[in-house]
Amino acid sequence: MPTFVFKGKARDGSAVSGERAGESKDAVMAMLRRENILVSSVKEKGKEVAVPKMGGSVPAKDLAIFVRQFSVMIDAGLPLVQCLEILGGSNENKTFAKILTQTRMDVEGGASLAEAMRRHPKAFDELFCNMIAAGEAGGILDTILKRLATYIEKNVKLQAQVKGAMVYPVAVICIAAVVIAVILWKVIPVFAAMFAGLGAELPLPTALVIMASEWFIRLLPFLVVFGIGFVIVFKRYYATYAGRRVVDKVMLKLPVLGTIFQKIAVAKFCRTLSTLISSGVPILDGLEITAKTAGNAIIEDTIMFVRKGVESGLTLAQPLRESAIFPSMVVQMIGVGEQTGAMDAMLSKIADFYEEEVDQAVANMLTLMEPIMIFFLGGTVGGIVIAMYMPLFAMISQLSG
Repeated sequence: MPTFVFKGKARDGSAVSGERAGESKDAVMAMLRRENILVSSVKEKGKEVAVPKMGGSVPAKDLAIFVRQFSVMIDAGLPLVQCLEILGGSNENKTFAKILTQTRMDVEGGASLAEAMRRHPKAFDELFCNMIAAGEAGGILDTILKRLATYIEKNVKLQAQVKGAMVYPVAVICIAAVVIAVILWKVIPVFAAMFAGLGAELPLPTALVIMASEWFIRLLPFLVVFGIGFVIVFKRYYATYAGRRVVDKVMLKLPVLGTIFQKIAVAKFCRTLSTLISSGVPILDGLEITAKTAGNAIIEDTIMFVRKGVESGLTLAQPLRESAIFPSMVVQMIGVGEQTGAMDAMLSKIADFYEEEVDQAVANMLTLMEPIMIFFLGGTVGGIVIAMYMPLFAMISQLSG
């Protein structure tokens, strides 16, 4: 039988390696799982075969449904492996089904649930895995899963609110730009040729619109290239350390939208930290995980600054008070939560309040923007149409006179 060289981790987390003889790679991997070894790679005759890490991203809604179903099954007393087998076999998302199947196999091989999930970081992030580990250690996995399901569902709602705040105005502006571009590119030249053939004297608005159309057609290739180049440069700039902080700072300073983004950041911070603390994750680890899931570099830096303060012996409220991101009301409520020993409950209440605030702010913004966008689009298109019909009106009046 061929010999395979393997690398992996023992159940206590220590790195292990060695050789095993087996008929195939799969047989050796099964043998190692029975020995409670979480395999990371297998090597045969100089060829290394990495254990597949099916880490494809999973939609948050699918993840929320999975966690909710998982918690119900665990609460009902079903064995862990059987739960994973049922959920993996019935999941409509093929990528997620493969991930759950691999997770089940790793658990059968002796890995803890948290260790098995860590092998799929795109599906199960650090927050998820840390909470599962805390649930396994404390014997409250069903409770942790319920908290995770609630957290993910509320996080999905927050993401939908962000999209609602951004997508609507961007979509309206893009539609307006496309409509105006089509008019300048296709419609105006027809009128310009007709007016040139008639030899009509053009009013100033009409002449300006025709001139804008001519310049637009001439510059169209350059505008397309500039647009593509701008997107590429912006993405590369945003990928840098300094660029991300500049852009994220501007996002927080935007009128109307900046306030909404700030409220979303506060709600997400409080919800995440509350979920972690109530699940038994240490405060320093919780702050680090919360910073990584903040979604904004300025918020992330602020939370890491708070973490350093807590690590040096300060209360959570003290470094928060020095930041300009978190409102004074939030800081005071967190301070009260620290004094009363009910930090997780207080953070949850703050998150509930700010999630409602975000709901109302997004609804108000969309209500305000709708007439503004309609007025802008109607005024621009209507102005162009009127400018192009002005010479016709003048000719009709001359003929009737």
